[in-house]
Amino acid sequence: MSKRSNVVNMTEGNPAKLILAFALPMLLGNLFQQMYNMVDCIIVGKCVGDDALAAVGATGSVNFFFFSISNGIGTGVGIVAAQFFGAGEHSRVRRAVSNSIYVVGAVGIVMSLLGFFAASPLLHLLNTPEECIDMSITYMRITCGGSLAVVGYNTVSSLLRALGDSKTPLMFLIVSCVLNIGLDLTFVRTLHMGVAGVAFATVISQLFSTFCCVAFARMRNPYFRIEKDERKPSPEIIKKSFSLGVPIAFMMSTISVSCIALQWVVNGFGPVVGAANTSITKIEQIIQQPYGSLGAALSSYAGQNLGAGKTDRIRKGFFVGVRFVAVFSAIMFLIPKLFGRQIIGIFINDPEAISIGARGLMISSSFYFFLGMIYVCRGTLNGIGDSRYAMLNGFTELGCRCCLPKPITSIPSIGKWGIWMTTGLTWTITGVMSLFRFRSKMRSITGIMKPKELFLDEPAADAQQA
Repeated sequence: MSKRSNVVNMTEGNPAKLILAFALPMLLGNLFQQMYNMVDCIIVGKCVGDDALAAVGATGSVNFFFFSISNGIGTGVGIVAAQFFGAGEHSRVRRAVSNSIYVVGAVGIVMSLLGFFAASPLLHLLNTPEECIDMSITYMRITCGGSLAVVGYNTVSSLLRALGDSKTPLMFLIVSCVLNIGLDLTFVRTLHMGVAGVAFATVISQLFSTFCCVAFARMRNPYFRIEKDERKPSPEIIKKSFSLGVPIAFMMSTISVSCIALQWVVNGFGPVVGAANTSITKIEQIIQQPYGSLGAALSSYAGQNLGAGKTDRIRKGFFVGVRFVAVFSAIMFLIPKLFGRQIIGIFINDPEAISIGARGLMISSSFYFFLGMIYVCRGTLNGIGDSRYAMLNGFTELGCRCCLPKPITSIPSIGKWGIWMTTGLTWTITGVMSLFRFRSKMRSITGIMKPKELFLDEPAADAQQA
């Protein structure tokens, strides 16, 4: 393998150092991504108005539903690649990379078309306020129409992370972030394109980062230099990618449906509560990034070590994650209580919306530890190929967000505050369930098949050093 390669073997060495060294570039990348999402909201809220900010927020859960299906399949491809890498099946790693184009490309195109044409009926069904509906439809159609760019970048990033490379996606995400902010200012402030300008800026910057990331990976990563015979579609790899990816996609899509159900309740309280909730959502997307980066690191780490048959290292990695979540959650519990109003005030000007947002953020911050445990458990279980858990996770969050908000918000003394209580209770129930699932799965982990056992009808893969 080239000395300049960014590939990292996570089956040897100190688990804590490997996981945190892997997660840090991912965290920085995710923070940059959330930063330009936040800039989108700040520019919209400050330059266009609170109604425009509520319009962007009203599309968040629906957009996530369409993105999540494609991204879930891409995650499945990454898990297959990680397990092949850990098992030393280098030719199959390259075939997994090449087959990701067929798998994710087809699914992404279908989701883009569905999202574009379903925008109006879905947003009307969700009781989106009349002040926001036209802007919401415009924003959703543009972002869904260009979702293949977003999905493409996320899939390439998933494959690179599966091989231990979290630095390349970071590098081009930073470039994308700077480009996005520049386009936001140009389209919104100079050309006065409103929410459409923000949507176009996101799609263009993501498309640019996808092309750059792929081009650079081909230069630095030997697994992205595909031989001619490795470019052929592999029914076995495609089938395995779907068997791992579909449950993850299902989980993500059901979670998005549960958020859509909650958004319906939020919309019923009017645009002021909608703007406050959008601000909280954007803030918590940033707060969730360390958890998400840790979960993705554990997924690659667990996948590689499963392929190598080192189940004891998977347990050690899991407890590294638990310790991190405990410390970070304690810090994040205090910050909203000290600076809640100032943080919410970054997004919106309305004093009433700021007051509502600050209190809502204080409520949900009490449940961050359980949120972190969902990511740690889910990342580890995804890495070892526990696809059933992903579906169970999705059903749990769907059930909580569909069944809890109406009864809780109907209590006169609670009212709108039940929106954020519902979120916290959903995290708590899902987090506890995740811990039980992890304990149960680790008892039987030796029964999970290794990657080399998955394709018994294929010729033996070239296991020479790539």
